[in-house]
Amino acid sequence: MFEISVETHFYASHELALPDGSKEPSHYHNWSVTADVSSENLNNMGIVMNFHKLRELLENITSKFNKKALNSIKYFQKTNPSAENVAKFIFEKLEPELPDNVKLECVSVVEEPFCTAKFRR
Repeated sequence: MFEISVETHFYASHELALPDGSKEPSHYHNWSVTADVSSENLNNMGIVMNFHKLRELLENITSKFNKKALNSIKYFQKTNPSAENVAKFIFEKLEPELPDNVKLECVSVVEEPFCTAKFRR
């Protein structure tokens, strides 16, 4: 099994709904997102897939978050914009964009140092 990873960043705010129905104050993070993909075999170039193409696919998704309030994005108006749910959203958008022989293993989201959420199937 071969695996590669790419990372990108965006700056966005979020405001989590708390269990009592109130909301925490809106606050910003410099988010970091890593996508890990794998393949049993390398393609005819001897790679899982092009790093630049994978980063481009990831950035096409995350660029919609940059300098935005995550709560203003339709998906997060019904789903709490936690790091866990951001990771799941990105995973679900990225997975169908990958080549057939490439599997999305995991999307990791860091909202601040030492605070990482991951989503995988």
